[in-house]
Amino acid sequence: ELLDLCPDPVSFTRLFAALGPLAGPEVRERLEADALLMAKEFSPTQALAVVETMEEMECRNPQLIQKVASNLIEHLHLYKPVDISRIAQALVFLHCQNPDLYFKLRRILVSYLQISVIPYEVSMLTRVLSLLPSPRMDNLIPARIDAVLPQCNLSDLNSFAIAITKWMRNDSSSRQDMAEGYVKLLQKLNECGLERLQKADSVNLLLEELKYISGEWFEEVLAAKTMATFERLIDQLTWSNVPEFALFLTKTNCLHTTLLDRIASVTLEHINKIHYSATYAILLPFTILNHDPPKSEDFFECCIEHFKPHLSSFNPHLLVLLGYALALADYFPDDLIQTIFSVDFLIKLDAQLETLSDALNMRIRLRLMELNRAVCLECPEFQTPWFHGRYCQQFLSKGNSYASPIQQQIHKILGDILGGINYARSSVITPYYYSIGWECVLDKHNKPLPYVDRDTLLIPKDGRMLWGSHNQLTGETELPPGAQRVAIEFLDSKAFCKNSQHMKGKEVMKKRHLEILGYHVVQIPHFEWNSMELSTKEAWMEYLRKKIFAEES
Repeated sequence: ELLDLCPDPVSFTRLFAALGPLAGPEVRERLEADALLMAKEFSPTQALAVVETMEEMECRNPQLIQKVASNLIEHLHLYKPVDISRIAQALVFLHCQNPDLYFKLRRILVSYLQISVIPYEVSMLTRVLSLLPSPRMDNLIPARIDAVLPQCNLSDLNSFAIAITKWMRNDSSSRQDMAEGYVKLLQKLNECGLERLQKADSVNLLLEELKYISGEWFEEVLAAKTMATFERLIDQLTWSNVPEFALFLTKTNCLHTTLLDRIASVTLEHINKIHYSATYAILLPFTILNHDPPKSEDFFECCIEHFKPHLSSFNPHLLVLLGYALALADYFPDDLIQTIFSVDFLIKLDAQLETLSDALNMRIRLRLMELNRAVCLECPEFQTPWFHGRYCQQFLSKGNSYASPIQQQIHKILGDILGGINYARSSVITPYYYSIGWECVLDKHNKPLPYVDRDTLLIPKDGRMLWGSHNQLTGETELPPGAQRVAIEFLDSKAFCKNSQHMKGKEVMKKRHLEILGYHVVQIPHFEWNSMELSTKEAWMEYLRKKIFAEES
């Protein structure tokens, strides 16, 4: 109805910007069709608003993209530097195929860069230039970076580092002076970043500079110094900034117990001053990074009691994320679980999911499945039905069956120590659709039992089939008397905090669930498997033998 009332570019652009990111397939198709008809009539401001909305919609309509791009080309001379940057970023994201437009955008960006003296503007223009098709960095960029470097904040420095690193990787020329130029620039950025952290004296200002920082440069150069700076300023962590700081810690994937314990103590002391919706951000690093602060139970219960009266005020998708975060730490508040798995809530959630981006939509659906699984396994008293079977089967059909060299190596060694390759299954799907690296079964004497084929155990005549091809997902788990199913998992670096060998919450929860399903769980951390101590086949065999047999016995 609104579309019929918006026949002119002005009103249509407003409706397109407001409705486009939220629209379902039918309305979206109509919006794109109407935008196509009006594309030539858009003013420069309207064309910019439309192309940015298309970026937010993740539009993949090539005809509309080209039409809007043609309009933008005609008005490029009217846009400010920030607008040109926004246009370039949107068109790159939309995979616009228009070399002429990219050439003109590059020329305009370089001309603005030549005269700009504002650090934020120089970093923005440099970052956007690195997005455009080009084999190497423009010659004027090092001088422009040098000119503003002393005034740059950490966000600006990070933008420069991302751009320079990208050019380094893409530059296929063998010119030594170019390679040396890249290295010198990065060294200057490193020095400026570390110096800025050393001089930092405000947690709030530091959080503002770090809000959008990510990537290799931060992790490799600044992460450790950043945490040391926060520890130096730890007394400035108060009830007003702990939610934002907790989100930052979660994003880094690094475990810093002193800082986490400060968050917990501030929260416990000042919970009534903190908005109930901020409890999700506060809880997140503790559950993701698997850290129990002092008075852990008091801390979690305090947060739960704070948000419980406000469950109806949360956006549905945020409530799912909150439920999943608590499940990681083995907390299942009755009111929260009953709310999430009520029919009314799930209807609201379905409606909201249609308005979210594809990436967020997929993430929420995955978290709902994982929460559904956790509740079914850990809280049978709630009698929550398992309703994600079809969803999980779709995931399985898209799965990647590729086995890495390490996985192939472990599988072969398992065959050697168990008595043959038919004594272990790889890439096993359990009830409730957990995927595990390998499975074997030990009888009551701790001896391996062989499989006839991929799915069926060779067991005595009075025995039962073990999760065969027809019943492996139904939960039928009977084994010969005294037998034990063993799950063997290789844990790569993603299973651990980045700065330590501390296992993250997701792997801890998976181990808990596999044990509920009847498994003895053997975990093989990557840092043990790849250590100097395990550098021969005999050492690997002995390691696995101890893990499987000694731990089980």
